[in-house]
Amino acid sequence: EATLDLAERRRIRSAIRELQRQELERDEEALASKRFRPERGSHRQDNKENWPRSPRLEEEQQTALSTLSRQLEAITDVEELTKLLRAAGEYEERKLIRAAIRKLRAEEIEGEAPSSR
Repeated sequence: EATLDLAERRRIRSAIRELQRQELERDEEALASKRFRPERGSHRQDNKENWPRSPRLEEEQQTALSTLSRQLEAITDVEELTKLLRAAGEYEERKLIRAAIRKLRAEEIEGEAPSSR
């Protein structure tokens, strides 16, 4: 806008468009390099449930889960179960704890509801 010469304005606009095009190309290249970057070995986001496991590990996990299930049956406080849920790391453990919480809440609701008999 500082110049009145139309030819100079065209050259400036053309230079601006070229700079914008180059910037767009750099952004696309950066995006493509991120998108197709090879995954790091320990940070893969595979479906963990489909990872091969040894039968011994599978058996140990089942034993641990059945022990946890028995412990959960003895707990009658939702707050205590919620603390356990926050501390649990394994998916199956969390699943059992959530089921125990749902069961306790259902029992509480049943106990509060007036009998319709």
